[in-house]
Amino acid sequence: MLESAIGIYISVPFCRSKCTYCNFASGVFPASEHARYIERLVADMEASEGWAAGLDLHLPREVDAVYLGGGTPSLLEPELITRLFAAIRSHLELTPDAEITMECAPGQLPQPVLDAMVAAGVNRVSLGVQSFIDTEAHASGRLHNRAMVVDDVGRLRAAGIHNVNLDLIAGLAGQTFASWDESLGVLLECAVPHASVYMLEVDEDSRLGREMLAGGARYRAGLVPSDDAIARMYETAVIALESAGLKQYEISNFARPGLESRHNLRYWERRPYLGLGLDASSMLPAREGDRVLRATTTDDLKGYLAGGQAPETEWLCPERQLEEAWFLGLRKNAGVDPEALTREFGRHQAGPSLEVAERLVCDGLLTRDAAGRFRLSSRGRMISNDVFQEFLLDGGF
Repeated sequence: MLESAIGIYISVPFCRSKCTYCNFASGVFPASEHARYIERLVADMEASEGWAAGLDLHLPREVDAVYLGGGTPSLLEPELITRLFAAIRSHLELTPDAEITMECAPGQLPQPVLDAMVAAGVNRVSLGVQSFIDTEAHASGRLHNRAMVVDDVGRLRAAGIHNVNLDLIAGLAGQTFASWDESLGVLLECAVPHASVYMLEVDEDSRLGREMLAGGARYRAGLVPSDDAIARMYETAVIALESAGLKQYEISNFARPGLESRHNLRYWERRPYLGLGLDASSMLPAREGDRVLRATTTDDLKGYLAGGQAPETEWLCPERQLEEAWFLGLRKNAGVDPEALTREFGRHQAGPSLEVAERLVCDGLLTRDAAGRFRLSSRGRMISNDVFQEFLLDGGF
């Protein structure tokens, strides 16, 4: 059954500094590009209905979640934020209870920008803290300190935005068990309703990752904790956050009941969303049949601003959709319901992957609850990418 509403992701790739661990299509670009970028975004928004119709995609106008990520969307001037949201409301229909999230960098939230966000209807903010230890944050390229984060949380609440997420990363260069516990303690003192905890990944597309792979010392690469230490930090965080009432609902995400990220749940539940902006992805169903389209815009800012580049598209065959049902579903603590999977894909297609899941239960990487749902075990969560690989056609079945 086709949904009556979608989610919208808007990429804003501008940063004041590039974090050492970042592998996103974001960077330090001239402020003069900001206005051109917003105009490009608005043009794409205006063209989205025609683009979807040309591919026979189901693209409803109603929107129940908007997420501005990047990058640092709060670097936009107030008038550009106003312009962007005016376009959103002109071309789309936000539901009365729509979740509207904006990512912000601590210490980079001027009052006029905050005022524009509130006026635009932003009701959820995600602050990229990464560490409350100033030396760790600065070494990774962050420009804030602990006091700035605490101050920003207070300012957001004073402005009426109480749904705040704080990000932490386990495994930053120079991080110790003591400093990690301190960061967790400050996060809990902030009493926010949502937290995200990521384990540092070595990625050749980030400066820190390339340095670590090369065995170099830049960006304090030699001070990155071991994989075992990172896993222990993560496990400590799970216990601390759960004890404070922030229930884990996905590998990296914790929330008070009812305040889970509506936008991110769309990804993990394979529900439709439209991506706009640099390196943004969309997942939309065909108007008829069971086909699903994945589309991704260019990651080249110059090319994006020039316009005329259609997103790269791929129709996901049922086999690919089944793969995603497993590796996205297992990210959630709710896990994967084998009966629902069989109803969607049929017993013949789903059967081999269910056999893989049973094998992984025997290996201690998955568990099966009383309702029969498959979930990642504690050990499986530590090596989740390896578990997910088992459900790829060329991996396990």
